[in-house]
Amino acid sequence: MTDSTGLDMGERAPDVTETLVRSDGTSSETALSDLLSDGPVLLTFYTNDFSPGCIEEWCSFRDYDWFASDDTVQVVGASRSRPYTHQKFIDYLDLQFPLYADTDLNLASAFDVDYRAFKLVRRSRRSCFLLDEDGVVRYVWVSEDALDPTRDQPPISDIHEAIAEEFGGKEGETFGF
Repeated sequence: MTDSTGLDMGERAPDVTETLVRSDGTSSETALSDLLSDGPVLLTFYTNDFSPGCIEEWCSFRDYDWFASDDTVQVVGASRSRPYTHQKFIDYLDLQFPLYADTDLNLASAFDVDYRAFKLVRRSRRSCFLLDEDGVVRYVWVSEDALDPTRDQPPISDIHEAIAEEFGGKEGETFGF
């Protein structure tokens, strides 16, 4: 396992293009900059569709209605699962979030969250990056589990606070969610 720690706050995110699978059943090669042209993005890396921890993670994002009730920040996932599997995962969990098929871990590598589990299998470390519309990292969370950095769950309430702080306007305002 490497000591990947992810991009730092204040760094500009790399503009990587991968296949993006959407909840409407479409998919296309999409640059991260294309998503950012619509506003801020919460890019969240996870290991694999249908693994128990990843199901728990995406149910957390889905069940916190404030991600879906306001278009201030678009939630976008990335894992090495293939587009077909992503579509099944989206349908199975009734997700409204698009998922990058980062099959070669190019996106994870660009964000410095790829590693080798047991020095064998390349994976992405569970992590979240809040990017403003200019692609600047405004919040970072990277799993710190020493044995398996895919076990930790993103701190949803901390992410919510970071979004409110960066994009919320008046103190205490939470976009209605």
